Amino acid sequence: MLISSLLTHNRPITSHLHLSFLKYFIMEQKEINALIGLLDDPDENIYSHVKDKLLDIGHDIIPLLEKAWETKSFGILFESRIENIIHSLQFDAVQKALTNWNTKGGYDLLEALLIVARYQYPDLDENKITETIEQLKKDIWIELNDQLTALEKIKVMNHVFFDVHGFAGNISNYHSPQNSYINCVLESKKGNPISLGLLYILTAKQLDLPIFGVNLPRHFILCFIDNLADESKKEDNILFYINPFSKGTVLSKREVEHFLKQLKIESQNSFFQPCTNKTIIQRVLNNLLYSYQKLGHEEKVEEIQQLLNIVSPIQKP
Repeated sequence: MLISSLLTHNRPITSHLHLSFLKYFIMEQKEINALIGLLDDPDENIYSHVKDKLLDIGHDIIPLLEKAWETKSFGILFESRIENIIHSLQFDAVQKALTNWNTKGGYDLLEALLIVARYQYPDLDENKITETIEQLKKDIWIELNDQLTALEKIKVMNHVFFDVHGFAGNISNYHSPQNSYINCVLESKKGNPISLGLLYILTAKQLDLPIFGVNLPRHFILCFIDNLADESKKEDNILFYINPFSKGTVLSKREVEHFLKQLKIESQNSFFQPCTNKTIIQRVLNNLLYSYQKLGHEEKVEEIQQLLNIVSPIQKP
């Protein structure tokens, strides 16, 4: 089969296989390799055409691109073009996954955090992350019992989380992008207010502790909900607040109000209530956006903005 005829083949798809898989099996490997070999052509028009064809095949071509990058010695131009195509395919996968998460309602917080992490770490070991959180949960669970008050449970959780496992705020490198990736936080035990707070929330959820995120301006905190309180009086449901960036310090509503006054920010009810998972992911992405802006990584800034637009669509006038 000629490459030209293969690339212009437009018959309707009748197989149950996904389009990318179908194209992958139809196109012989030697023809795909021939296309990959053309990536070394200095003509930008040829490169653009070949790139589009490779992108059209989809995510399944990545192993062949990686093999070509490792084994062929065409030079820096060839390697950089392959890296560019692989990144485009991986970024497209992240966009689709985040869109799917958002469309489904954004209920699974860990799923979204893993999607965000795959932006920078496409080969992320998700099992390792879930296993680490599970171990953290087990270590706290051993110390808990039903007779403990809410404050006593938080004292136990803080001890295991911060003292035993050693999690702490990354004060020396506060704006590092790594503070926003859950895998990096689990490995370094350092994070920013929201990443530490999210790990705290994920662990608390497995322990059936009613702890939720609060989208406070300039500082992400948590709240402990009284499940027995009257649901019609939401403002009375919160027993206290928790500051994960300062080793789980417990705060009263008055102390949160004082914090806002210091910042000269007018108090709003939303600053004291649990926020949605979508709001949390928006804040994670905004942190990443700011981090990459400070580093001058304009391409990453543009891509993070595209991800942010998925969970926080631009309102049309």
